[in-house]
Amino acid sequence: MLRNFMFDVLSNMSIKTASVILAAGQGTRMCSNVPKVLHTLAGRPLMEYALDLGVGICNMTPIVVVGFESEKVQECIGDRAKVVLQEAQLGTGHALHQTGDLLRERADMILVWAADMPLLTKDILESVINVQSQNEGPVSIVTAISNDDRGFGRVVRSEFGEVQAIVEKSDATAEQLSINELNVGVYCFQSSWLWDELSALKPSSNGEYYLTDLIKSASLQNQNIGVVTTTAVDEIIGINTRIHLAEAETAVRTRINNSWMERGVTLIDPANTYIESSVTIGLDTVVLPNTHLQGNTVIGSECTIGPNSTIQNSVIGDRCKIESSVLDRAKLENDVDVGPFGHLRAGTHLDSGVHIGNFGEVKNSYLGPGVKMGHFSYVGDATIGARTNIGAGAITCNYGMDKNKHRTEIGEDVFIGSDTMLVAPLRIGSKARTGAGSVVTKDLPDGSLAAGVPARIISREVDDNIASRDE
Repeated sequence: MLRNFMFDVLSNMSIKTASVILAAGQGTRMCSNVPKVLHTLAGRPLMEYALDLGVGICNMTPIVVVGFESEKVQECIGDRAKVVLQEAQLGTGHALHQTGDLLRERADMILVWAADMPLLTKDILESVINVQSQNEGPVSIVTAISNDDRGFGRVVRSEFGEVQAIVEKSDATAEQLSINELNVGVYCFQSSWLWDELSALKPSSNGEYYLTDLIKSASLQNQNIGVVTTTAVDEIIGINTRIHLAEAETAVRTRINNSWMERGVTLIDPANTYIESSVTIGLDTVVLPNTHLQGNTVIGSECTIGPNSTIQNSVIGDRCKIESSVLDRAKLENDVDVGPFGHLRAGTHLDSGVHIGNFGEVKNSYLGPGVKMGHFSYVGDATIGARTNIGAGAITCNYGMDKNKHRTEIGEDVFIGSDTMLVAPLRIGSKARTGAGSVVTKDLPDGSLAAGVPARIISREVDDNIASRDE
């Protein structure tokens, strides 16, 4: 068995295999102005799933056939593949024919599939490549055994089990509709046979040219058609409607969640936990229900995340607790706790041991080690020194009369009383204190006590204990 595997690997390395991804269609059943392949699944466009496979599966640069809204699709593709334009969408056979100038005489085998099949795996594509590399006939296909036809064509076999044709559902007889072997739409062609056959294709009744007709052509030539069959029904979900997209979302979420649980992350309720494929989570972290982890989020070890939290493009250290809160482009060091109902906006950096109380909001600010920020407080465009206590309802008033944002700088071991208004630009010295309800409009020196509206300095003595008290 190992010998056969090594033969497959070495054989395929010497065979030039090109991958062609079909992505030209509009996807009219999506009822959308967005090209079908740009609709997102687990936070990523469908096109990216196909590109991941294309880049990793073959030894030639993948080719993507684009059509509807081609510029938008090409923007998503970037430099990961070569792009061929199908100006008129005249079916899958016509689409593949457009790649002839790039692939004729350059590739030995052509692997073809559609970009609206995001759950296809590398294993199934490698399998059909291996089958075709040892097939004396010109083509191998992937089929699936399922009683849910999902609109796929039926695989018609002879009494001896040989594939004879693929019949589309709309053209199938009642007897053919009872067949539960389906054509998935993945093909691996012998290049030397393919191009003349594509040129000879006849249009269907709707004027389009279909790759499925090549299967019948090979059969009529008494050529062998290789087959790889899967029973993994989630893998064959093709996206033609938003209902299909929702089904695929459930399937890919299950894959992602199972993967994290197998790697040491606890998900209390996987069916109601939403983790995008780009997220990273550390060992022994617990994710509670109705939590959404999105974008390039990185979460450390031994954290508790959720319930009811949304974290986007943020970095969270070890042993943090995020309860019923929203984080967007924030950075948290170790042992930070936030919430419930906290909101950390872009540019927030919380150092080790910071506490953000319920309904606290931070934006574009650095909070030093051990800072405690009470409930219903807002800190924006500020730098706050270590061990400072921000009382409940305190606000940095960062938007000035000049319509510009200004910064507030607060030193170490400061005590900001409840409902204090800090009117920027402003500097509060280390170990300074403000009385409850103060409106501070002028800088306060180290160790001072200010109170009133507007706040006035009423003492310059330092009480080393008061700054460390909780409200």
